Amino acid sequence: MRFTDKVAVITAFANGIGRATAEIMAREGAVVVGVDNHQGRLYEAVAALRGAGGKAHGRLCDALDPGQVEATVASVHDEFGGIDILVNAVGGSTIIANSGAGVDELTLAQWQRLIAFNLDGTFLFTHAVVPIMKRQRHGKIVNLASIAGRGMSPTSSSAYAAAKGGSSPSPGSSPSNSAPLGSRSMR
Repeated sequence: MRFTDKVAVITAFANGIGRATAEIMAREGAVVVGVDNHQGRLYEAVAALRGAGGKAHGRLCDALDPGQVEATVASVHDEFGGIDILVNAVGGSTIIANSGAGVDELTLAQWQRLIAFNLDGTFLFTHAVVPIMKRQRHGKIVNLASIAGRGMSPTSSSAYAAAKGGSSPSPGSSPSNSAPLGSRSMR
């Protein structure tokens, strides 16, 4: 199994791509620590993974709150002794009413909300996890992006495209910033 006993922190864990990623990693032997901001969905997802024989733990956390993110990462490190994998799955476009709006149809507040929702959580978790991985001298970070970030989704808003484009280079944009870490942006 590819991830036997690797500690994997997965944001936006309770549904969508985050949950699908958690299910695969749990089947492959990872110790999944799922992070989500909805308590009911979080506990249901943890129970489902455990019911399928996986090692799963949940952390209730708002990925856009720096204090909560720091506390969550610290608690995972304290409980498991390290973090081997971070999957930044938080994001999306449906937090505004017209998720396919063109730049001329968006208000500044909508633009900023989409950018923050898609980039801030990724930054905050990466910022908290990279020092741990550097001390360990190993770790992998996966940022989930979108074809919208490459301008290949005619139904996505310009803000969502910009945000997902911004997900792609972080954290490995400068190899010295996260060495000896590996990073990936998945579209």
